[in-house]
Amino acid sequence: MAYNNELVNRVRERLAMEENIDVEEKKMFSGLSFLVNGKMCINISHDNLMCRYSEELEDEVSEKKGFLPMIMKGKQLKGYCYVEPAGFQRTDDFEYWIKICLDYNPTARASKKK
Repeated sequence: MAYNNELVNRVRERLAMEENIDVEEKKMFSGLSFLVNGKMCINISHDNLMCRYSEELEDEVSEKKGFLPMIMKGKQLKGYCYVEPAGFQRTDDFEYWIKICLDYNPTARASKKK
């Protein structure tokens, strides 16, 4: 599981600024995931962010710099994407990705517990 520790710290510090959320870090998706209130919110995989957001934003998100679709079993998984470093180097861009993930989190479905 390779992931960029500087990016992990950047996400960790940003999430620490939020009030009234519970953040848990968990190794998954070939990287490190940040679960917010028990639900996967954002993940660091190698040098990329993996974001979870409302499917309603798919057209907007797909136009953003650094966007890569998340493909599983040959199909694009709506509401998830990877973002290459060029798409979040600027503070405003980084904030955009964090915000859409946090905005979606309250309505996201939690995975089934095994």
